[in-house]
Amino acid sequence: MRRLRHAALLSLAVLASSPLAAQTAARVTVLKAARVIDGTGAAAIANGVVVVEGDRITAVGPEASVRIPAGAQRIDLGDATLLPGLIDAHVHFFGRALEDRGSAEQGTRDFPGYSAIVGAEHARRTLLAGFTSVRQAGSGDFDDVALVRAIEDGYVQGPRIQAVGHSLGITGGHCDENNYRPGLFDGTPETGIADGIEEIVKAVRYQVKYGAGAIKTCATGGVLSAGDEVGVLQYTYEELKAMVEEAHKLERKVAAHAHGTEGIKVAVRAGVASIEHGSFLDAEGARLMAERGTYLVPTLMAGEAVLRAADAGGIPPFIAQKARAAGAAMKSATKIARAAGVPIALGTDAGVGAHGQNGHEFALMVEWGGLTPMEALVAGTSNAAKLLGWYDRLGSLSSGKLADIVAVPGDPTRDIKVMERVSFVMKGGTIVKGQGAIAR
Repeated sequence: MRRLRHAALLSLAVLASSPLAAQTAARVTVLKAARVIDGTGAAAIANGVVVVEGDRITAVGPEASVRIPAGAQRIDLGDATLLPGLIDAHVHFFGRALEDRGSAEQGTRDFPGYSAIVGAEHARRTLLAGFTSVRQAGSGDFDDVALVRAIEDGYVQGPRIQAVGHSLGITGGHCDENNYRPGLFDGTPETGIADGIEEIVKAVRYQVKYGAGAIKTCATGGVLSAGDEVGVLQYTYEELKAMVEEAHKLERKVAAHAHGTEGIKVAVRAGVASIEHGSFLDAEGARLMAERGTYLVPTLMAGEAVLRAADAGGIPPFIAQKARAAGAAMKSATKIARAAGVPIALGTDAGVGAHGQNGHEFALMVEWGGLTPMEALVAGTSNAAKLLGWYDRLGSLSSGKLADIVAVPGDPTRDIKVMERVSFVMKGGTIVKGQGAIAR
């Protein structure tokens, strides 16, 4: 019996070292297209290929100069452009999108599990739109952490997610639930409503304890919230500084929702990693951001969505007034940031606008924000990866990085709107859309 077991183990060892076993363990796929844009801002590679072995990229370059392994699967995408998997640094998967919210009481009518279920569908749509990574900018009940696990365990399709847990804000502020009777949606530090340094520190620790990979806060008022002005400062400098310091001790970055001019500056001085929205950014605020390397995540699609809702009469007058002011200001803010050299990362605030249409943000960054098409592509690839702290493995097409790769028809540097028509998506070496996609 021992001899038989020894022989079996020896046979397995020989099989594992055979060429057939090596091919099985690390499949090789070669993607070819008329152009390859690597996400760093470098010029496109004509007639380029990307070689993928297992879940990693092993080579990128012109087809004529890249060694193609024998037996590799070849996929020729024709007149298309290969790009790194796209990254959206500001999404809200859970709950209803703006156009589907209905009355203000809708949130009291949906069952507790509804939000998580629709979140899974929103994640799937986002992945198929070419966004293989996102930062989920706040959710209740740690739905975002649960979705991370469900995707990793293979139960649902979706992008890589950097979860933040509950967004942190003051009582009655933009991150709170307002306009309801007392006691109905009152928050605690555990659910993100924290006043004063002691509660803020506790709130940060609690989010990290349960899986937050970053911290999101509301430094100013917002557009769609009741009871606050869009630009009013909500946390003090001392409170935000305590939040940033605690997050940094736990190796987390802080993203600050901030529309108002003064609130942006306070958040930047406190050390946040990014300003989300930044609608009323001025030249001084932009200079501060550039000096400190603070990213702007403009969320122009959200501005477009609230302007459309205001014009259609789909939101209350007070909110419509805020929407028109912030939506109009966003266009100037992005131009001011670009002129000052502020690093810009793509974020859509999807959930205000529709999920699965995230690629439209590229066109708005060019048309409203004044970015060149290549600058917009960098914002949605390498810059966003750097902001999330993931650039060591994502954000560019280079050897050793995870094989998150997308393709769009034609040339996005000539027509940025093709980013809305992603035709091929690979995540971690697995094709989820286009030629060779695995059916689910």
